[in-house]
Formats: sequence, structure tokens, C-alpha cells
Amino acid sequence: MGVRQLLESFNALSQNEKYAAAIEVLRYMQDEAHGTLPDEALVEAADELFRELDAREAADAHGESG
Repeated sequence: MGVRQLLESFNALSQNEKYAAAIEVLRYMQDEAHGTLPDEALVEAADELFRELDAREAADAHGESG
């Protein structure tokens, strides 16, 4: 599966499923880095991701109603 297909599948998920998938990707990346990523970096990355997803969801909702 290519990156484009992965992202298309990701976009088909509900918002809650997107959050869960994002957390799992961050955990996977932490494991792949053999625990070398500081927890603070993971939390910051997750927070940034969630803010971006929320902003996109809000923009989509605004576009549908307007």
C-alpha cells in the first residue's frame, strides 16, 4: 500500500478513529526509534496533530453549512 492509499484510507475514518490511528502511529514510531524519542516530543506531536485535525473538521463543517 502506498502513502497516497494509506492517507485515503485514513481520511475515510471517523474523527475518533483518526485520533486513535494517529496515536498508534506515534507509538509505532517511538518503538521503531527504540525509545529514543522523549515523551514530551510525542505529546507535543500528538497535540499538534489533534489541533490540525480539529481545525480541518471545523473548516469542513463550516463549508458544509455555508
